[in-house]
This record gives sequence, structure tokens and C-alpha cells, in this order.
Amino acid sequence: MSKVATRFAPSPTGPLHIGGVRTALFNWLYSKNKKGTFHLRIEDTDKERSKDEHKIQIIKSLKWLGINHDGEEYIQSTKINDHINIVNELLKNGHAYKCYCTTEEIEDQKKRARQKKLPYTYNRKCREINVNEIPKDLKPVVRFKSKVEGTSILNDLVQGDVKIENITLEDFIILRNDGTPTYNLSATVDDHQMHMTHIIRGDDHKINTFKQIQIYLAMGWSLPAFAHIPLIHTIEGKKLSKRDNASTLDDYSKIGIMPDALRNYLLRLGWSYKDKEIFTLDESIQCFNLEGIGKSPSKLDMSRILSMNEHYIKNINEEELYNHLLEYCEIYKNKITTEKEKKIRASLTFLKNKAKTLEDIFNNAKYIILNVVKFNEEDLKLIDDNAKKIISEFNDKVLLIDVLNKESIELIINDLIKKYETNFKSVGQPLRIALTGSKFGPGLYDIIISLGKEETLARLKKII
Repeated sequence: MSKVATRFAPSPTGPLHIGGVRTALFNWLYSKNKKGTFHLRIEDTDKERSKDEHKIQIIKSLKWLGINHDGEEYIQSTKINDHINIVNELLKNGHAYKCYCTTEEIEDQKKRARQKKLPYTYNRKCREINVNEIPKDLKPVVRFKSKVEGTSILNDLVQGDVKIENITLEDFIILRNDGTPTYNLSATVDDHQMHMTHIIRGDDHKINTFKQIQIYLAMGWSLPAFAHIPLIHTIEGKKLSKRDNASTLDDYSKIGIMPDALRNYLLRLGWSYKDKEIFTLDESIQCFNLEGIGKSPSKLDMSRILSMNEHYIKNINEEELYNHLLEYCEIYKNKITTEKEKKIRASLTFLKNKAKTLEDIFNNAKYIILNVVKFNEEDLKLIDDNAKKIISEFNDKVLLIDVLNKESIELIINDLIKKYETNFKSVGQPLRIALTGSKFGPGLYDIIISLGKEETLARLKKII
């Protein structure tokens, strides 16, 4: 058997959809598990909607997730002549024919089908057209001559045997009247020329697969193996579309989901291996198989993604986590300057506490990263005259101590609680607002120690 070769074939008509990302991941993992190759084909024949910016985003997104394709990208639009040559061969060997039906005739057929509440299929009027009946002033489309008798069986590697009555497949168009080939023709020719051994894609392609198999057989080509993955649904059970929130990789990277966490989540979305949940990249490759893919649609669950991301934040090496944070802040937030780097690194252990995303860590660390404290107006109202007295006295006591640590800070706080006959919140909350701009955030002692004596006094002074 030839070496396994898989492909992912997106159209650059918009950002890469999360369903497409999972399809790419499964193809990549399968080929790597079998010591094969994984290829990227850009299906850019829709000239109106295909954009270079989308192609760049697709390639960048896959790389971000750790999915790298072998060889150069295969650009479909450069192969149009090869596709047209195959159309001509199919015409020559009697597996295709020219159809001269007008748009009005086709629309009338569709209308009749709607009235009868039946799915529309072309009535094959031109299949055996008489030469004398051919209109002179009409540019024809070319249709594939589908089988009309018997049953076709698809030996699907995920779904099992799938049967279809051949009469239900219409004579589908393979060349439009403007001379451009259609998806089913182009995809089949490309897969053959790229020597693909396995076509792994969404199960919304099952009908296309039956059409494409007929082209393979008509040309006498070896058939690849087919595997159709159930689609991803929303948590409400509807098919996930590009219009849904969090449907592209950019949506996830913006909120600080890390690539390893998202890849791990997508791997487990509709695939299982024993009772294992967390997979390193190497483990993903070693364990992946098509047998582990379920037959039912999977639901995209944001709470599970956040939970997976939180696991990675807690468990990865802090040096690696810091690098992720550094890159995230540079792209989406405020760049971490060299002078702030030391403080962030030293504070990462508590800054990451309870954080589910890199954005959470950034929000916890804002008081260090930003040079100017940005106050929450509602929180600022909590600093009344009594709170200002507490802040002022805390400031005076900090001035007198040499070593700023948990013990020395605790001593001052306890003295203030006793003096004002109050509780920790009434002392700690005004101090936290004065130092960070918000009543929410890391523990007060951690904040003060991370800022250091000089910066703590400078910030308190502005409030006093």
C-alpha cells in the first residue's frame, strides 16, 4: 500500500472556522500517526470571494495550533487547465454530456419540485439529445452522466457502510457555461493528482463523495479511503456556523486561549482514547486513530475550553507561560516592557491563580504592566474620609520599616484593624483600590510585595 497522504482543503473566502480547524487536526494527526504526509490545498477558484488575507490567516492559524503541512501549498486555481482536460476526457469517453437547458427551464423544474415537496434533481433532458435539437446560440454546461440503476456503497472509515440509490444522484454539473469547473470535479482531480490516500472531512460532504467516486471510476483511477467526521454543533444543538461567536481561531487567541489547550480540546471533541483527557503533542500523534471518532455530532462547550485552558495555565512551566503572556500582551494588550519583566516573572505564581485565560492573567497584572493606575470610578467612591485616614496611616508605617514582607505588612494591617475597630476588608479594600485602581484582583500582600516599597508609597501618596 502507498504511503498515507492526507490533505486539508479550505477556501480562502473567510477566516478559518473551528470545524475546519478540527478537520485539519484530524487529517494531520492521522498522517503523522501513519508516518505519512499532510498537505494544504487552497481552493481559491471563487475569484470574487477568495482573498489573500484569508489565505494568510488560514496558514497562520494552523501554524499557531502546531499544524504544519508538508511541501508547498497546493493552489487550486493554478490547476484549472488540468481540470478542464479531465472534463474533455469524460466527454470523449461518454461519461459526460453537454446540457443546453436554459436558466428558465431549470428554475421551472425547481419550482415544480417545490410544489410537489420533492428535492430537486435535473430531469436529464439533454442526456441523449439529438444533434438537430442543439441550440446554436447557447453556451452549454457539462454534466456528469451519473449511474441511474443499482445501489452505491461507501465503505466509510468512521460511519461504516453508507448506501445510496444511484437514481437519487442527479447528473451534476462539472463545467459551468463560463468554462470554469465545479467543486466536485476540481476536488476529485486535485485529490488524484496529489496522490491522496485518505480523504477525511465533515459528514456534510457524504453526497459529494458519492459523486466524486463516480468520477474516479469513470476515469479508471484508484479510489482513496473516505472518512466522514460528524459536524460540530453549538451547545444548543444547532450546526455551528461562521456567524456564531467563537467560531474562528482568532476569537480564541484574543481572549487568551493557548494553542496547546485548544488543540487538546479539539482533539477530544468527538474523539476518545480510553479515559485519557490530557494529551501532549507526541501523545496525540501516537494515540490518534479513526476508530476513536464518534458517529454523533459534538457540542462546542466554551466552559470546557476554559477549563482545559486553566489546566494548562496551572500545569505548564512558568517560563513557557510567561512567553505566552508576553506574546499575547504584545498582540492584543499593552507590551510588557523590559523593566516590568522582572516583576511579572516574580509574581506569575499568584497572578495566574484562578486565571482561566491569558486575558485573566493580564487583568491581574495590569497594576504592574501599566505605568498609570486606571481607577474604576465606582470603586473610587469607596475611598471616603475614613478610608483616606487608613491609607495615610498605612503609608506612614510603611515609611518606617526596612523590610517589606508578608509579616511586616500583616503587623501594620492588624494594628489598623484594632485601632479602627473594623475588619480586614475595611482596611484592605481601600488599599487595594489605591494601589491597583480596582477592588478586585490578587491578594493585597502579593500586590504590595510585587510593587515594592518605593512604588507602593508613590501610589498611596497620589490618593492621600
